[in-house]
Order: sequence, then C-alpha cells, then structure tokens
Amino acid sequence: MKEILIISGKGGTGKTSVTAAFAALAQQAVLVDCDVDAADLHLVLSPTIEETHDFFGGHQARIIVDQCEACGACVDFCRFGAIQRGGDGYRIDSLACEGCGVCAHFCPHDAIAFAETCNGQWFRSTTRFGPLVHAWLGIAAENSGKLVTIIRREARALAAAMQADLLLVDGPPGIGCPVIASLSGADYVVIVTEPTVSGRHDLERVMLLTAHFRVPTSVIINKADLYPKGAEEIEHIAVTRGVGVLGHIPYDPVITQAQLVGQSVIEYADGPVSQALRAIWHSLLSQHLKE
Repeated sequence: MKEILIISGKGGTGKTSVTAAFAALAQQAVLVDCDVDAADLHLVLSPTIEETHDFFGGHQARIIVDQCEACGACVDFCRFGAIQRGGDGYRIDSLACEGCGVCAHFCPHDAIAFAETCNGQWFRSTTRFGPLVHAWLGIAAENSGKLVTIIRREARALAAAMQADLLLVDGPPGIGCPVIASLSGADYVVIVTEPTVSGRHDLERVMLLTAHFRVPTSVIINKADLYPKGAEEIEHIAVTRGVGVLGHIPYDPVITQAQLVGQSVIEYADGPVSQALRAIWHSLLSQHLKE
C-alpha cells in the first residue's frame, strides 16, 4: 500500500481540488481528509457517514461550587486570566481556559475538576470513489495533531483490511503540528502551489519540512498561466532543492463550476484542467510510485 499526501504551504492553492481529482482517477482508494481545522473534501465527495466517534483531545477545568472556599489561589496561579470572580463565587471562562491543569493541581480544597473534554468528532464514510475517513475539530479546540494521527491510523487499518493499494490523504496547509502529523510515515508528498509571492515563500517552507522528514516530494504549480514568470521561478527553486515538478495546471473557472455541483473537475469536464491532471496522475504513478 502506498500513501500519497497532498499538502500546500498556504491555503487556497487548490490542494483539495487536486485531491478530489486524484480520487476520481484512482477509483476505490482509501481517502483521508487531515485538514481537521477546516475540512472541505466532503463538499466534493458527498460522503454517507457510517460511523461517528467522539474525539477527546484535551481537558477543561470546572469549579466544584460545593467545595470552593473562594480562597482565590486558582486566580493567582492561572496565567491565562480564565478564572474570574462573579456575584456568586468564581467561574472559569471555557474559551480562555487552556486546559493546563495548574489550578486543579494547586487548589487547596480540591474544588476544581479537570475532566477530559470532547473536542470534536471523526467519521468513517463511504463515497462514490471509495471510503473516506474525516473529522471536524471544535471551535477553539486544540490537539489537531492528535486528531490527525487518529484518523490516519484508522484509515491505514481500513486500507489494510480492504487490501487497498492506495491511501490518498488531503493534508492541511502550512507547516504546523497537523501537517507534521500528516507527513510522518507517508510514502510520497505532492505540494500544490501557485505562482504568487506568498505561494513561493510558503512552498519553500514546506519543502524544508518534507526534506527534514526525508519524504520524496514533487510539486504541482496551479494557475501557472496567470504568471508564467512566477511559475518558472518556482520551478527553478524546486529543482534547485532536488524536488521535481509533476506538472502545471492552467487557470480555469471550470474548477469552481465543478465545486458548485459537488463534483471533481475530472467528472465535470474533460478540458485543459482535466487533461493536465490526468497527465500529472499518470506521471505520479509511473515515475514515482513504482515498486
């Protein structure tokens, strides 16, 4: 089984559109959406949820009113200003609480509970292109990297049970914790970028990350025809770092039109974008994923 991770240095480069196109071309790969903070692959794949699981990724402090002596020790120890005195005693602002547990540890009256909290949910679903494991993280919730690790583990187990040949992962943008959790153990990384100043800058950062983890990497330049000189500069930077360029995708509103009807561009139209994506997919399979 091969695991392909599609990521980008910044949001909005077309990463999810490329992933959906690859899913349509692969047919029956196991799919994973690791962008748990802002998942959107499901908008194109229209999954039918078969299993729902709660994600417990952190803790939340709560004052036990009957045991609280209002000594104020918790206020002194909280570095985040999450504990405030009200008319009927102390209360904890759930949005300000970072879940560090210091207040519960130092409370002299054991009046602060520190229970595990549900930070989101993850799902196992079916789609027209194969099974999908995906998730959502609650508002202001933490431990996105832990949630990514869970859904990747579940997707790997599912792929092994199905004896699937391919695991396609729609990764998060950037270079943070969820990206690192998506990257570790992947067989191949495809970075989707665009010929802009920010696209080039963030591409360089994410290439450093994949080089650090020694994962083979290639680049796709999306909307390449909008700024050909910028696309050439990106290709030069990639090649200089030993990273190949799989191909260029032209700008075309057809991608947005396909999204509006919940389809990948491969399903929606067989124009220049689809042809470019087909060529990129075949190049990826033949040149980089051979045994």
